[in-house]
Amino acid sequence: MRIGFIGLGKLGLPCAEEMTRQHEVIGFDVEHRVSPHVKITQDIKKVFNDTEIIFIAVPTPHDERYDGSYPTTHLPNKDFDYSLVKEVLKQCNKYANKEQIVSLISTVLPGTTRREFSKYTKNFQFVYNPYLIAMGSEAYDMVHPDMVIIGTEFGEETRAAKVVSNFYKKLILNNAQQMVGTWEEAEGFKIFYNTMISARLSLVNMIQDVSQKIGHMNVDKITDAFKQATVRITGKGYYKAGMGDGGACHPRDNIALSWLAEHLDLGYDLFNAISHAREQQTKNMAKFIANICNQQKKPCVINGKAYKPSVPYTIGSPSVLLGHYLNEMGIKVMYADNETQDMIDGEIDCVCVLAHDPQTTYSHTGKTYEQKLYFTPAKGSTVIDPWRCFKNSDYEVVYYGNSR
Repeated sequence: MRIGFIGLGKLGLPCAEEMTRQHEVIGFDVEHRVSPHVKITQDIKKVFNDTEIIFIAVPTPHDERYDGSYPTTHLPNKDFDYSLVKEVLKQCNKYANKEQIVSLISTVLPGTTRREFSKYTKNFQFVYNPYLIAMGSEAYDMVHPDMVIIGTEFGEETRAAKVVSNFYKKLILNNAQQMVGTWEEAEGFKIFYNTMISARLSLVNMIQDVSQKIGHMNVDKITDAFKQATVRITGKGYYKAGMGDGGACHPRDNIALSWLAEHLDLGYDLFNAISHAREQQTKNMAKFIANICNQQKKPCVINGKAYKPSVPYTIGSPSVLLGHYLNEMGIKVMYADNETQDMIDGEIDCVCVLAHDPQTTYSHTGKTYEQKLYFTPAKGSTVIDPWRCFKNSDYEVVYYGNSR
């Protein structure tokens, strides 16, 4: 292929040079750049001459005060600056043709492409294709990615997505998985990937602070043990969004640790933030459910009162918390759960919420639990599934968390 590349900075140039192992690459940057392999032009129009894919890797900067080198939490929150991306997309709209593919790899927040960029993408085929690259290992990360992410307008495998996908399959060296989703899903994966790393670092550094303050603790002893906990801590579990954490341990552990953070004068409290997020996330779901109940003038039945399927325990149950918020909003709430002896006889026309994952696998035992309705909603009832896997044509099924 003949490839165009706009933005040959600290990320763009190493990536463009990796592409020259298999393709002819012509690049453009507003700054003077030198490369033994990339043909660099000072005329952006030439990037579109007979090129099949044009990659854009221009910065989306913050104010210099926001880079984390100095305290920032006292500053007002700010989005990235997208002016450079917009300017480049305008040039692409001017010089590209309908057969050419433009791939944006710059970091943006979810919702940005549709809101800010889509009006500049009418005269070419567009994908959002962010990279998972760390400074210092740009070239290596380019061809050994954790994941290849390709976003299209409606999440479909368009011609552009297929061409870009095949481009990476031939270029990368580690057989990385690929994800094709909407623009928002691609934007979300990239930015939340980074914050997942930040959150983990904050948690392990918190253990470091506690170890230093409390005495007789070596942080490495704990974190090295975490590395071996491959089922829950470093495994594939707990990446299924749905109801909040529950049970006799988890919610109260965060409350106790919140006290410890204050007692040790850590100066911050991650645990209260986690507890607050759990409650507010449940309240957000309750607002969504209450709106449907009010529109349909129907009561709410929460299917599953225990904190998880196949146990009778309601202590720390997120479904009970959900019911609390719904009651505050004036919604009549009933529970259906055979394990907790909450029975509903006969059919009932209602808004039903699936509090338990309909297809739960206890990964540490290998046991799979198939959730069933503990009562019979009347035909035409609405079933709200926060787990996004329930199917039954007798009901109107709403997948909370899937806004496609």
